Amino acid sequence: MQKELQLRVIPEVAAQKDELKAYISKTTEIDVSEINHIEILKRSIDARQRQVKINLKVRVYIGEAFEEEKVTPPKFEKVHDKETVIIVGAGPAGLFAALKCIELGLKPVVLDRGKDVKSRIKDLKNINVNHVVNSDSNYCFGEGGAGTYSDGKLYTRSKKRGDVNQILELLVAFGAKKDILVDAHPHIGTNKLPRIIAKIREFILEYGGEIHFNSKVTDLLIENDQINGVQLANDEVFNAKFVILATGHSARDIFELLHKKGIEIEAKPIAIGVRVEHSQSLIDSIQYNCDERGEYLPPAPYKIVKQVNERGVYSFCMCPGGVVAACATKPGEVVTNGWSGSQRSRPTANSGIVVELEMDDFKEFEEYGPLKVMEFQKAIEKKAWEVAGKTQKVPAQRLVDFTKGIVSKDLPNTSYTPGLTSANLQEVFPDFMYEALKNGFLKFGKTMKGYLTNEAVVHAPESRTSSPVRIPRDHKTLEHVRIKGLFPCGEGAGYAGGIVSAAIDGRKCVEAIKNYSMKN
Repeated sequence: MQKELQLRVIPEVAAQKDELKAYISKTTEIDVSEINHIEILKRSIDARQRQVKINLKVRVYIGEAFEEEKVTPPKFEKVHDKETVIIVGAGPAGLFAALKCIELGLKPVVLDRGKDVKSRIKDLKNINVNHVVNSDSNYCFGEGGAGTYSDGKLYTRSKKRGDVNQILELLVAFGAKKDILVDAHPHIGTNKLPRIIAKIREFILEYGGEIHFNSKVTDLLIENDQINGVQLANDEVFNAKFVILATGHSARDIFELLHKKGIEIEAKPIAIGVRVEHSQSLIDSIQYNCDERGEYLPPAPYKIVKQVNERGVYSFCMCPGGVVAACATKPGEVVTNGWSGSQRSRPTANSGIVVELEMDDFKEFEEYGPLKVMEFQKAIEKKAWEVAGKTQKVPAQRLVDFTKGIVSKDLPNTSYTPGLTSANLQEVFPDFMYEALKNGFLKFGKTMKGYLTNEAVVHAPESRTSSPVRIPRDHKTLEHVRIKGLFPCGEGAGYAGGIVSAAIDGRKCVEAIKNYSMKN
């Protein structure tokens, strides 16, 4: 017999099988000897009260054997000789679009400007150690896209857009732990993602798809408003009547190409700010109301939103037990992001703290038309690079010093490998942004007692929160509003925000292509 239960228990009980079994036996009067297995279906942490509790949904196997079902990749027919779909970009949108192509009997040909996931490591090291940025291979460009080296957070609010569990189950099939199907805020970890991405690549190749690295698309081949293929930097041409454009939010040259060719794009407001780093133990004490977290609770995250002069200031991509990463995609700019390993075991916690921007904020860049938000973004990144001495060091301040406009005499240790340069961050941001961030931090300090400390360090800037451009598409066919066969997709097109929503959007674009093929 099986029985599903909703439980609310202390962390020690949730983390230990024998303790959980004893608790269930005591509260349900089921004999302990009859409980053969407890399957955890859902898990979340409730830290609103002084005593932290774990909410569990479990399935209890009573007098019945439990056999764990092994999750493996699905099996399909080979697609070597099927209709080709060109996919530009091998990030989450592109890779999951390729998987959907195979499922629906289409041949994916994936073109990525960067390198395979293993080869990217050398270029990341070059940024961190030698301050040298490879414009085609970095944290944003290459196999797996930004998602590979940006933590693997899988939480999404985009549940109306598609089947989130379908994406999570596929990730498990390719090597992710089953915990991502259970946890309220699932997370894989930067150390685990490369192996998963490599297995997805192997699957695509096994079933007849193609993946080409170091293949930078520099032109779209269009005739009579119909896409016919793409051209690479080396002049090689790939022909197809369907092209999915899944290049990510940092492929500025693609936005410039579209604009140059007269293909409709739109400026889109984004959020920009800083990345602040605290000790993880401080965040734990604030969030869990304790002196020490203990062994049964994970490193605590936080999420906070405040209104400053009718403008949102909020945390973004918070990384418990993580590091601040150097994410520039071109020489002459400084960009930060954050990630955590699967165990979130680093002694520091970091989060983007960003300011909600509005279209009126970009008036000085009006001459750039639909690229004006991108140019605003670029200007801040360039200014940070100049302030930091034209290196990949970031301009930084202690947190209280930042709120007072004081240049810090010295700086705490940081997880940001290229290092810090003490600076006044008012030099990096427009006045209205600095004021919003300053007052946002002051408000945070009132809500999270202990958060506003000079032991925390502010890194600037956090500027790649989303795409500064939207590539408009028909809401029914998902094609570009004018160019037939061109499917703008994922974060870079302005239709997703994170690994899961990008993956869902990639799959939706392939479904639209299949529907078109069947009708014609």
